[in-house]
Amino acid sequence: MKKQVLLGATMLAAVLTASGAARAEDDLVLGYMMAKSGPYVSLANTNEIAVDMAVEEINAKGGINGKKIKVVKFDTAGDPKQATTALRSFAQDAGALAVIGPFSSSEVRTTFPVGEREGLAQMSMASSAPGLTKGFTYGFRNTTDEGKVIDAVLGAIKDKKLPMASGAAAYATDDVVSKSIGTKVVPAEFEKFSIPLKGSVDFQLGAFDLSPQVAQLKQISPDIVGLGSPPEGAVNLAKELKRQGVSTRVIGGTTIADPDLPKRMDGAGENLTIGTTFFADANDKTKAFTDKFATRTKAAGLRTDPNQMDASVYDIVYLYAEAMKRAGVTGDKAKVAAERTAIRDQLSTLKDYPAMEGSISFTDGDAVKPVYVIEVKGGKWTLLDTRLPN
Repeated sequence: MKKQVLLGATMLAAVLTASGAARAEDDLVLGYMMAKSGPYVSLANTNEIAVDMAVEEINAKGGINGKKIKVVKFDTAGDPKQATTALRSFAQDAGALAVIGPFSSSEVRTTFPVGEREGLAQMSMASSAPGLTKGFTYGFRNTTDEGKVIDAVLGAIKDKKLPMASGAAAYATDDVVSKSIGTKVVPAEFEKFSIPLKGSVDFQLGAFDLSPQVAQLKQISPDIVGLGSPPEGAVNLAKELKRQGVSTRVIGGTTIADPDLPKRMDGAGENLTIGTTFFADANDKTKAFTDKFATRTKAAGLRTDPNQMDASVYDIVYLYAEAMKRAGVTGDKAKVAAERTAIRDQLSTLKDYPAMEGSISFTDGDAVKPVYVIEVKGGKWTLLDTRLPN
């Protein structure tokens, strides 16, 4: 932990020093809470490249209101305490106008109250536990509530007339979002779709042997298993289901929207069906983003297929840019408090912004945008359905 603190503080100090001259020229500063280390690294380690792409594109076109965007970065390692430290540093030292991040729901729980007191907008790229923006005027998420995502998945399954006569839940107990999905979201959505919940199983994220849980699911024999877990739990569950000959359809939300997941499951997980707010082959915009992203990440020796979080942070930069443009933000340090509030106000009323992921609006701090329902077929993700916001 001490090593992580030192790394974050050192990184921030270095960037602040480097950006001192830029701030003197009133560049538009955005703070960025990264999760380049820690438990979310497999999902988050390429997010920085997507942020840099968006900033470079905007600045190459003249910036915003004649000013360039400057990003101050801090690796929180997914730690809520480090996220709070970063938020205060962005607000009090860096003169940030708004903040990209934090990554997780656990971090959001600690930083949104601080951001409210500081009058500084934050926009998470991954937090999707239900209800976390409630009561906060400066807290935003360019994600979709897991309840809405799983609702879209079940809606697609119903429309496609796939088996859904009975269900069960499986979830990780030591992850905020996963537990919420398993204990609240899945039961509520099953009830909405008149799917009897025949039972639930739980596990720890570090557990590799899920044979007892799968044996119980085999005995229950549900048509659908609603899964609350990060990608690693989905991999372990899928492999054990295949080993025990259980062919039930597993469904989930954005927590397992990993583009590499079909490969990681080694032939298991056929019919795994999830909702995500990004699908690389959706249209020309997503394809162009994917190609450019792949070129950059390949050169860096990283994953070449963008995930939902990569797309989200890319669009967050553009959403902030649009809000700053509409607010007439100048970057003048004497006006920083007023300009932070003006950005918040513009985001709150933003409707149908043509982002790369699709048309984005905000309702009560949460993004409203399309959900792509995808499933594993032949060892790769394929599009089952596209669900547009109501």
